[in-house]
Amino acid sequence: MKGIRTSLRRVLRLMREHDLLAPSRTGRPRGPRNHDGTIIPETIDTMWDTDMTTAWTGEGPAAVFVAVDHHSAECVGIHASRQGTRFEASEPLRQGVREHFGGIAQEIASGLSVRHDHGSQYMSRAFQDELRFLAIESSPAFVRAPEGNGCAERFIRTLKENMLWVHYFETIEEMRQALLAFRESYNSTWLIARHGFQSPAAVRHKQLPSAALAA
Repeated sequence: MKGIRTSLRRVLRLMREHDLLAPSRTGRPRGPRNHDGTIIPETIDTMWDTDMTTAWTGEGPAAVFVAVDHHSAECVGIHASRQGTRFEASEPLRQGVREHFGGIAQEIASGLSVRHDHGSQYMSRAFQDELRFLAIESSPAFVRAPEGNGCAERFIRTLKENMLWVHYFETIEEMRQALLAFRESYNSTWLIARHGFQSPAAVRHKQLPSAALAA
């Protein structure tokens, strides 16, 4: 009642006791729900994480897609397009496969898995068919367990704070080119705490066969 002072917690408790809170749909978890807290593999190119966000340009909104290595936190691919279609969603993976597996060919990326959410682009037949062609294992994150997709989401936060929220782009193509430049700068200079404040590029270099022979 107006004029009566009380605490927020007391009002919430009374409303809950008398079933006065707005209903919410919780649903039941699908499949294995519990996340064990481990999403970091022992080596590079074992699991990549892909996700998308949106940004604004002078031409209107753009879909921004990324792919990140779970071990090194390296951005292996990045892309911007006018429409966030299932075909555009594959572009960051194509970039990474070309660079780190030597090209695009059937079963060329065997041994790699890709973590993604349940978005329509990633669950589409076209996207899943491309993964199968490249011999990449599809690894959907658990429903209602966003930490399973955390590597890509953490990179997207860094991307927003250091580029998308602080720079204006007249065209989507201008943004796309800037994203490619950001990827190179991030991979070579961004320091990852769990790797002793080394850059993603330094972590990859240490795991390359040539580096092992030199050691």
